[in-house]
Amino acid sequence: MRIISFCADGIKEAAKLGFYDWVIEQDADFICIQNLKAQEYDLQSDLFWPQGYNPYFFDAVDKDLNGVAIYCREMPKAIMTGLGFVDFDMEGRYIQADFQNISIGCLLAPSAYKADDAAKHHKKQFFELFQNHLNKVRNKRREFVICGNWNMIHNEDDLQDPQGNSGVSGTLPEEQQWMDQLINGLGYVDAFREINADNDEFTWWPDGDRSHDGWRVDHQIVSQGLQPSIEYGAIYKNQEFSSHAPIIMDFDYEL
Repeated sequence: MRIISFCADGIKEAAKLGFYDWVIEQDADFICIQNLKAQEYDLQSDLFWPQGYNPYFFDAVDKDLNGVAIYCREMPKAIMTGLGFVDFDMEGRYIQADFQNISIGCLLAPSAYKADDAAKHHKKQFFELFQNHLNKVRNKRREFVICGNWNMIHNEDDLQDPQGNSGVSGTLPEEQQWMDQLINGLGYVDAFREINADNDEFTWWPDGDRSHDGWRVDHQIVSQGLQPSIEYGAIYKNQEFSSHAPIIMDFDYEL
């Protein structure tokens, strides 16, 4: 099972830069895209509906913000849009495809990068609710893959310039503690880190210049039962489709 996750910063612009040409060649079972900055009715071109995939979209109320999509080769048993967090669901942040024994989620977490206190509080509220949700679903008899732009690092190995980004939202000690609790407390697994511990692997460049200031904020977080099935992971950097690079993860798992 191959899953590709990508934060587009606007799917129309990413498409112009060749994202769909590239991703269709990767033969993924799932393509999870965040931050579409477009709504489903704006994406009627065949380019956005590639053959062999069943696409599902969850729009934000504001058509120029956020939005997520998941492309599935196999028809899911159910699609879940939102997390039941009313204010946040209006922002188009989460979509999930459910199969017999596994769920694939696509997440766009709130950002407070260089933002005001209200945005930071908004982000903190989301992750408090999300932690409760992840605590509940880990007791279900199914596996989970939740991939996307989490808008936070796990530790300083995920930053090219820890000193220069100290105190910036996404790198805060309390955010790193939240990730620690997710992995060490709730038992979820950072799939990419299971197969690559290098401290120079980044997925986001805030200023768009990939020569410096890289962050790893895009993650595929999986339930503990999937840990033995993680086979391969890579961050694709040969082409630039947005300020984020796509993540490719392979699992020894059959739907």
